[in-house]
Amino acid sequence: METNLSKAIDITNDTARYDESVKELLADKQVLARILKYSVEEFAELSLDEIIKSISEPDIAGIRVEPGMTNLGKVEKQSEEDFVPGEGKNIYDIRFVAYLGTEMIKFLINVEAQKSTKHYDLGYHLDNRIIFYLSRMISAQKEIEFFNSDYDNIKAVRSSWICMDSNADEDSINRIRFVQENVYGKMMELANLDKVQGIIIRLRQKENVESSKNYLIAMLEELLKKGDKEKKKKNLSSNFGLIMTEETIRRIDHMCNLSDLIVEQGIEQGIEQGNVLHLIGQVCKKMKKGKTVTEIAEDLEEPAQKIEQIYKAALKYNANEKEKDKIYAELN
Repeated sequence: METNLSKAIDITNDTARYDESVKELLADKQVLARILKYSVEEFAELSLDEIIKSISEPDIAGIRVEPGMTNLGKVEKQSEEDFVPGEGKNIYDIRFVAYLGTEMIKFLINVEAQKSTKHYDLGYHLDNRIIFYLSRMISAQKEIEFFNSDYDNIKAVRSSWICMDSNADEDSINRIRFVQENVYGKMMELANLDKVQGIIIRLRQKENVESSKNYLIAMLEELLKKGDKEKKKKNLSSNFGLIMTEETIRRIDHMCNLSDLIVEQGIEQGIEQGNVLHLIGQVCKKMKKGKTVTEIAEDLEEPAQKIEQIYKAALKYNANEKEKDKIYAELN
């Protein structure tokens, strides 16, 4: 029925808003600094304050992955698109620049929030997508970070993928990078193989598991799990040192409020669906007795228009009460 369909649409829309709020929360510089410190080797020895100061203002969910579009932007701020003629478009979740050390070595960094790592859900293997993103982050630097054949000015790229569907014992951090292997003769000294790295951070999908022994995973699981927002803020502050600035509080509250709304809507939709399925069963029984739409509406004290919708849908299944789910689907 229209009511159920509109509720389903509301949940879908609010779920999309929730996904955006997750990205916004992950883009908080305090969170990004911890991701860099505890998963990107080059930043491990820096303090969180030093890392925060080194991070540019991140762009959220507005950066296309294909080359040729990022290079339309300014060096100081990451452009929102990569493009090459004949290739499709894709969007980065979060992208920013970080500078390392007194030499101000520039890193181009991308963070993705990924609900699933399973290839049968995604339709592809995640490592292939990470390789694609890293490749685009390199090729899109042409005519911005380097010109013509000046390849030594290519900036290092890091792509971190925060995945949220692991089992209770699968919390982990995995790194993807080039490895040099000597096949024959003297080993060459290749100093730039570390230019490209992908990082997969696996969070557990169940929220009642014991806290991870890894600091970064434990922090991210606390940050993103559903639950009381005041307790979440307290835990993030006392256990992980996040300063509850006005902006950080706003982002946490926004995500938690949307999460609560989705849960409430889901419960309401479930109750509504259960009520309609029960009504379908009653209509089918009365149809079997040969009753008309008007008679059924009077018996059940329901609007005739509502009963007529169910009646027409039930006719397709010979008013078979066992086909309630299919009849319900016809209404939506």
